Amino acid sequence: MEIRKVELQKEEDENIILGQAHFIKTVEDLYEALVQSAPGIRFGLAFNEASGPCLVRHDGNDPGLRRKAAENLERIGAGHAFLIIIKEAFPINCLTAVKQVPEVCSIFAATANPLTVLVAEHGEGRGIIGVIDGKKPAGRETDKDIEIRHAFLRKIGYKR
Repeated sequence: MEIRKVELQKEEDENIILGQAHFIKTVEDLYEALVQSAPGIRFGLAFNEASGPCLVRHDGNDPGLRRKAAENLERIGAGHAFLIIIKEAFPINCLTAVKQVPEVCSIFAATANPLTVLVAEHGEGRGIIGVIDGKKPAGRETDKDIEIRHAFLRKIGYKR
């Protein structure tokens, strides 16, 4: 078995949801979940088939994000993986809807951070064995850091 890393390509203002699902209709069901979850969301999504023609299926309402999702997922090359790249919304706006899609088995990451995907390859198949999401901790938050966190969440409207 060979293990390799795939660094996903995205812009700083884009968020990623990476997961695993199990059926060709995943693409259409994820599309519907996303457009219904956040007004104005822009996204591209891709899904790797693991049998039959084994194509990278893709859709979205933003052609550039759609292309980028397909390119990134093709580089990962893991069967039944899906990747969503989002603008004008955050994973918190649509993650519940994504997780409720019947075909979705698991979520590996939902992040705006740089994301490295660890992929294992064996024979004809590949699988995601984990992710590296952002950086390692620099230390424990202080009382001042807690105040800053509380203020930030209120500034962006997620807490009152």
